Amino acid sequence: MGEEMIVLNRCFDLLAWLVPKSERFPRAFRSTVTRRMLDAALDAQESLVSAQGQRGDGRLAALRAADGALDRLRLYLRLAHHWRWLSDGQYGHVSTIVAEIGRLLGGWLKRTRG
Repeated sequence: MGEEMIVLNRCFDLLAWLVPKSERFPRAFRSTVTRRMLDAALDAQESLVSAQGQRGDGRLAALRAADGALDRLRLYLRLAHHWRWLSDGQYGHVSTIVAEIGRLLGGWLKRTRG
């Protein structure tokens, strides 16, 4: 159960960092790319919370949903970096957090599948 709490905490840290950063993204893209990026991050967090409260197939489905949301988030972060909305240092920082969440989530998925 400890690792599950770590992944939830790291996802919270990601959101706490990302939301204020996204407020500085170009206004023209806030209702499209920025919204989708934040939705992906929030979907990942919500799916992880949901997985924590479930067992069996329900947990597995929630973890897979979190994994899909994390993949979408990676795409939007790459685009934000490509368009220079995130500096190299910011992108490196957020990529490290996302990679850690991915590793923790992968371990949780592996244990759940048995």
